[in-house]
Amino acid sequence: MPLWIVICGLGVTQIIGWGTTYYALGALSQDIAASTGWSTALIFGAFSGALLVSGMISPWAGRLVDRKGGRRVMVAGSLLSAAGLAIIGAFPHPVTYVAGWLVLGLAMRLATYDAAFASLTQITGTGARRAISYLTLFGGLASTVFWPASHYLSQGIGWPNTLLAYAALHLVLCLPIHAVVLGAARGEGESMEAPTTTAVATLADGARRKAMALFAAAVALNGLVFSAISAHAVPLFAALGFRGEEAVFMAALIGPAQVASRVGEILMGGRLRALDLGLIAFGLLPVAIAIFAGLGFSWPAAIAFALLYGASNGLVTIAKGAVPLALFGPRGFGEVLGVISAPNLVLNAAAPLLFALLLTAASAQTAIMVAGASALASCLFMLWLTRLHRHAGQTSV
Repeated sequence: MPLWIVICGLGVTQIIGWGTTYYALGALSQDIAASTGWSTALIFGAFSGALLVSGMISPWAGRLVDRKGGRRVMVAGSLLSAAGLAIIGAFPHPVTYVAGWLVLGLAMRLATYDAAFASLTQITGTGARRAISYLTLFGGLASTVFWPASHYLSQGIGWPNTLLAYAALHLVLCLPIHAVVLGAARGEGESMEAPTTTAVATLADGARRKAMALFAAAVALNGLVFSAISAHAVPLFAALGFRGEEAVFMAALIGPAQVASRVGEILMGGRLRALDLGLIAFGLLPVAIAIFAGLGFSWPAAIAFALLYGASNGLVTIAKGAVPLALFGPRGFGEVLGVISAPNLVLNAAAPLLFALLLTAASAQTAIMVAGASALASCLFMLWLTRLHRHAGQTSV
């Protein structure tokens, strides 16, 4: 099966996978609270529990992809996604709400980017960076499609029925796509890597462990911000004075910016080294927050923030796959991603709940500034990794 068909198929499942789980709560949380009277702590605490589960199983899930192949793992992820959404939508009760999100914690780790990246690496080897870049073009549309979709569906049919419809999407579309395209493509497919890309660097054991720790820290602190803001995108803009429709519009800008940044990375044709890509990706986020705050959270500032925030997120997603591939190679790539992602997912488990409490206890402006400090620390860890690698005299990546 041609590689482009595999990427397009996985692209559809990534839009649905991210949009119906990770991004859905950002648009549905206010409707859930209004219709049930549940507390913010419960609504976002369950989501945090899902991320904690994802983090705890991350190394195991990565090894599972390496040993069993992406097809089996991602099919299981589709089944679990449908089950979790159905539990919440069909039985809207605090206990089942929490249980459903815990199931979705398993599902997200088995059916979204880490599993998809490892699956593509099994197919393309060192050429996976191009394949990953193309795949993320699709994933960047998840928030653009599902934030407005979730908002309007919830208004029309209620949030429980919205989640039931999303469960059906996983069964009708995602499951057969994973079964067919990964079943037919394993070990096949041409490389999409540009000829200008240099060879994979091989790190000594000590340097490998340090590099992995530094990159894991950069990813975790960056993800802390994205996890918090993504879960609260619409309420956050509303708290900053934007009306409901305006808040949805601002949040929807993030997706196109993600896609635009990924198109730019693809057009570079592999000429941008993986570590330099990481520096740009992690550096854009503190810049976005600084502009937002510096211009007084005005309309122009909000647009600039949404676009730069989206661009950063778009490139960080590619960097999560490209940097480890360049530093550590394709062998055991699933486990490498699992180890790097574990602290990110565990730390981010607390982010939506903590950000919700921060928004309640302080102002939205204060919450944004706290997020900015985490974003800056993430950028500094990436800078440290880059300087360490160059000082060690490793092969250019």
